[in-house]
Amino acid sequence: MAEEAKPPKIDETPISPIERRNSLEKHLQTRPDMKDLKDRHILLDTNAAPALQSAAQDLQRQRATDSLKKGLEKRPEREELVEKNILPDSSAAPAIQGQQRELERHMRADSLEEKVKNRPKPEELIKEGILQADEDPTK
Repeated sequence: MAEEAKPPKIDETPISPIERRNSLEKHLQTRPDMKDLKDRHILLDTNAAPALQSAAQDLQRQRATDSLKKGLEKRPEREELVEKNILPDSSAAPAIQGQQRELERHMRADSLEEKVKNRPKPEELIKEGILQADEDPTK
């Protein structure tokens, strides 16, 4: 059978008043000041009575909630942002959208390069009547 878990022993030896006072003085010397506690959000930075601090904090949180709700109600729809070219028109995950844009850019560059290689010569354009003889860009 498994041994039963025993609660840890508590040291019940009496502490002398001098040791207790020295211990308290030591801890009070290393105690953080009020400004540090307020900066770390342990103490509230308020002049309100402790009984009202909770209500004041709830009110402040409610104001922030209401402000966020108003902002979200005025937020434009995704389709509108895509039309204004603020958001990309992509169904890809945001993590790979940059790579998708890079790939599209390279594909456009390759396509343009291929079209430039295969464009007709000025002589062919003159022969087909697209350019006039005096518009020959090679002259």
